This record gives sequence, C-alpha cells and structure tokens, in this order.
Amino acid sequence: MTNTKNKIAAGLERAFASRGFAEPSVEDLRDAAGVSLRTLYKYTPSRAEMVLAALENRQQRYLALVFSDLPDDPADALEVILSRVGQWMETETSHGCLFHAAVAADPGSESLRALLIRHKQEVAAKAAAATALEGAETELLVIIEGLTQTWPLHGEAAVTAAKWVSKALHAPR
Repeated sequence: MTNTKNKIAAGLERAFASRGFAEPSVEDLRDAAGVSLRTLYKYTPSRAEMVLAALENRQQRYLALVFSDLPDDPADALEVILSRVGQWMETETSHGCLFHAAVAADPGSESLRALLIRHKQEVAAKAAAATALEGAETELLVIIEGLTQTWPLHGEAAVTAAKWVSKALHAPR
C-alpha cells in the first residue's frame, strides 16, 4: 500500500471502530482519513471499499500485535497469544470483533463475508503454527473467538478462562 492509502485505511479504521459502520457520514470519514474527498474516493471509491480498506488495515495490525515475536515453547506461545488478544480487546475494541460487526451491518456483502472468513482462517492457522497444534485450528479459533466475545462482559477474567481452557489442547489425548 502507498503511504496515502495506509493513512486513509488507518483513519477509516479508527472511525468505524469508534462510531460503527452506519453512523459516520462521508464527511466524517474524510476527516478521519485526513484527506480531501477527492483523494478519499480516488483510493476508496465507495463506502464498501472504505470498509474493506479499514478492515484490511485492522487485520495487519491485529496479526502484528498478536503473532510477532512469540516464545519458541508452544505452550508459552499460546499463553502469550491469548494475553495479546486480551490486550487488543482492552485497547482496541472492548465491544467485540469489528469483522463480525461489519458483516452484521451488511449481511448481504459477499466481499465482507469472504474477508471475515479469510481473517479467521489466518488467525487460526497462525495460532496453530505458533503453538505446534496443526490440526487444531477450529479448537484454537473457538478459544480465541470465545475470548473476544466474552471480553466485554468479563474483561481480564475472560483471558484467564481462555488460558485455562487452552491447556487441554496440549494435554495428552
């Protein structure tokens, strides 16, 4: 991405994360992106493209935070991943997953649904690789998604519970 496109995507992400997908006007989105309306439409020619750009930006930031510089020990890596998901929830989105919210706001959008699926598959694959739990992608995703969905209700207790449940994945079967 170019610097301008990155700037726009980051601003759009902030706007949608803080105000939802329906509330911000195009002028609000332009202001959040810090560019002219012409430049905004040059890089994101529709509201749907604006949402996709924001979510792509979010995907990159989330993956970088959660999966960079993990411990080599698989059990330790899983604990760190879950702690970082909790950190993300606390600092970025205490009300739930923005990808799910985007699909809920536009349930007929195939491109949003495809992006949601790709995002969740990538999270699960990276978690499985980092924790030596290839083949347990669904179980890992259930734990991570459970954490993101219970965070708004239970905060740090959700992280503790996710870590406790995750120990079963490394137990001998």
